[in-house]
Amino acid sequence: MGNREDKLIEEINDLRKSFIKTTDRLLKDIKRQDKIMARSDKRQRKEYDELQIKLQEVESLQKEIEETQKEVVFTMGAIGESRSKETGQHVKRVAEYSKLLALYYGLNEREAEMLKQASPMHDIGKVAIPDAVLNKPGRFDAQERAIMDTHAELGYDMLKMSNRPLLKMAATVAYEHHEKYNGTGYPNKIKGENIHIYGRITALADVFDALGSDRVYKKAWNDEKIFKMFKEERGEHFDPKLVDIFFENLDDFLEIRDSLKDRV
Repeated sequence: MGNREDKLIEEINDLRKSFIKTTDRLLKDIKRQDKIMARSDKRQRKEYDELQIKLQEVESLQKEIEETQKEVVFTMGAIGESRSKETGQHVKRVAEYSKLLALYYGLNEREAEMLKQASPMHDIGKVAIPDAVLNKPGRFDAQERAIMDTHAELGYDMLKMSNRPLLKMAATVAYEHHEKYNGTGYPNKIKGENIHIYGRITALADVFDALGSDRVYKKAWNDEKIFKMFKEERGEHFDPKLVDIFFENLDDFLEIRDSLKDRV
């Protein structure tokens, strides 16, 4: 071979050596990066797993807080009823009726469920009413009626300062469940749909159960008498749409009543 060919071969060999050296360096860099990434991925995976555990703990705690809040609300409602010689089954039935009415009215599941939890507080203000009035076995005179009627505002005052959605709803229920659709209720004589839907729903649920239950001042009404009264009070005491919903789904309400009878 001539000098020219020898020089060309030498250059090619140099290029090959340089290529191998560069390739080796690149391979080492890639392997080093892989190790770094593997360590980083492992650390990130650990941090992610730890975060998921913490999130689960937070969710569990939040659920426990919500369940405790529901239990406290129900218990407070039951205390209010027990002072007037009513059973815990009354607030359970009112709760179930309220949720059913809410769903049929068009409220979503979450809001209807919250109303179920809040409605047992409708008479919480009764805890501040004197026993002589609360458990009088006869009709109230004008002064006694005025005292008794304060329980709606008393209940509202007990709950209104809370920022918890459930207790805020309970405050509304306590305040407005004795308002009447025709504007003759109390404490504020609110009329029609100016009464919050929570109050309108609880009003019907509460009266339906109260009429069908023995109280210190009366015997339970039979169904025929209750249904006649509801039809007469459609658009007067009660929201007409809710009365229609009640009769259209009567079997569902009667099934709740039968499943939650007062314990003898």
